[in-house]
Amino acid sequence: MIKIKLPDGNVREYAQGTTGMDIALSISEGLARNVLAAKVNGKVVDASLPINDDCDFQLLTWNDADGKSTFWHSSAHLLAEAIEALHPGTKFGIGPAIETGFYYDIDMGEKALSADEFKKIEDKMLELARQKNQYQRSEVSKADAIQYFTEKGDEYKLELLEGLEDGSITFYQQGNFTDLCRGPHIPNTSFIKAVKLMSVAGAYWRGDTSRKQMTRVYAVTFPKQKELEEYLTLLEEAKRRDHRKLGKELELFAFSEKVGMGLPLWLPKGTMLRERLENFLRRAQVRAGYSPVITPHIASKELYITSGHYAKYGADSFQPIRTPDEGEEFFLKPMNCPHHCEIYKTKPRSYRDLPLRLAEFGTVYRYEQSGELHGLTRVRGFTQDDAHIFCRPDQVEDEFMKVIDLVLYVFKALGFDNYSAQISLRDPENKEKYIGKDEDWDKAEAAIIKSAAAKGLPTVVELGEAAFYGPKLDFMVKDALGRKWQLGTIQVDYQLPQRFELEYTGSDNQKHRPVMIHRAPFGSLERFVAILIENTAGNFPLWLSPEQLAVLPISEKYEDYANEIFLRLQENDLRGYIDHRDEKIGRKIRDAEVNKLPFMLIVGEKESEQGMVSVRKKGEGDLGMMPIDQFINIMQTEINKNVVRFKE
Repeated sequence: MIKIKLPDGNVREYAQGTTGMDIALSISEGLARNVLAAKVNGKVVDASLPINDDCDFQLLTWNDADGKSTFWHSSAHLLAEAIEALHPGTKFGIGPAIETGFYYDIDMGEKALSADEFKKIEDKMLELARQKNQYQRSEVSKADAIQYFTEKGDEYKLELLEGLEDGSITFYQQGNFTDLCRGPHIPNTSFIKAVKLMSVAGAYWRGDTSRKQMTRVYAVTFPKQKELEEYLTLLEEAKRRDHRKLGKELELFAFSEKVGMGLPLWLPKGTMLRERLENFLRRAQVRAGYSPVITPHIASKELYITSGHYAKYGADSFQPIRTPDEGEEFFLKPMNCPHHCEIYKTKPRSYRDLPLRLAEFGTVYRYEQSGELHGLTRVRGFTQDDAHIFCRPDQVEDEFMKVIDLVLYVFKALGFDNYSAQISLRDPENKEKYIGKDEDWDKAEAAIIKSAAAKGLPTVVELGEAAFYGPKLDFMVKDALGRKWQLGTIQVDYQLPQRFELEYTGSDNQKHRPVMIHRAPFGSLERFVAILIENTAGNFPLWLSPEQLAVLPISEKYEDYANEIFLRLQENDLRGYIDHRDEKIGRKIRDAEVNKLPFMLIVGEKESEQGMVSVRKKGEGDLGMMPIDQFINIMQTEINKNVVRFKE
């Protein structure tokens, strides 16, 4: 007998060799009908896989993230089967699940797959799904696997086989389709009830631009037609909120081919928005004891050799800048931390000087492949609200928790309440990816886990997601479509202080090594603004709005009064403009609404004679006529009501 520990802590005994589906049936037949896969000691497996040892065990359904991922990966196999049935001879690359569905890279030779064929493929997938074919796993020798794909003439699968060891190769078959795959998969195809092909795109094999370009087919599936319809409705709403669309309409930012891909140009309104965000965080950082610094946009190659970044990322960064002096090379700054280490070293430090908190809105540059660029969420030049805390080992947990407070303050102030915290640790099976001693990593990981628990954060642990120099706590925020984006991050680092030989004199008059905490509550301003635009649909909080109001004179006769009113508003730090155009007032109101102005002040004969303004508020309509001082009080009250103050 083996002991199975369920998520609620209960332990049940089963015969050795029992399967996840057997366990589901022993609990409830209704549950068993919805089981997609199982998790054994944290690893997702087929529900049909025999279990031979004591373990922690979880059944996975559509309501679990790992259940959805298994469902979509299985759907990718069904997509491949449908395409192969309709286009025999198609070759297949990889077909993974992604956050909103799945894709499969295919090679149809001289044929091209267009959106015109989507309906035919969808119908074929549903036809195959109704056959209720099981996903059958089989272990295959490398020789047999090579023979199979040689006979099929699929060079992509043969190349994937090159990196696999004999004895570790598995096939999955459903219906007439067999694929090289580790799995896991759902029990059978009948779970897939709704299908939608979303788009096709070009994708170089293995991301290598020197290799053949394949066709990447994106799709999504659901266990119910209603869920697909709800998803498509959500997708339409996401298009309406798309930050690229709204950024253009609201004149916040732009891109130029002549400037370069992935290098945003901030327009006046976007710059005002960005500056409001920066000033908001600067004020909080001053209260939290941070000192501002500024570092150059380039640095010597030697700096990044010392930090270890060159060895890890040098080949994928922008090419070095060479000077007339032989052997002298500079790099566009890909991160700020090495520069801050050098600031720390500008003078001797004592234990009394720590913690030292250095903050910078530092612009960095990283070479992202053109196919990965996406509006402001993935760019080649971006500004981090970066800071590095140099502290004694006994201060790490306290400082880490203070940074958590700062991140949560930022999220609360901006209305980001749909987030999760991810503890990103190193992969214990692949330690060569990281630098530093095991004991330092153990201390850093323990500090993060303990601090997150002390703050009561709901967390998930992800192995292999740590930075190469240390573990981190990543804050994952969902956008309007439910996609996760990493924004805030906090990292504990014992390695860079060693590589840069940072020291402080302790109370024992001996030299000691500080610990470094990296933190960025926004993450990058570009990505943060993108998510902010989509979450608010461009209707920013009043205190943050680039333009809070528009003064709308009914005709040119009242422009002098409009100017007088606008001057009073500016004197009270309220932002906006006067619409001087020779247009009817109805047109001016409509345009102000399209531009998402929170308030409109209409001035005409009655208003100018009585020294008043007629006020319209977005979403509420007319508020009536009132003295300008009363309106200013309304604005200031609403601004103060919406601003969350940071307390250290």
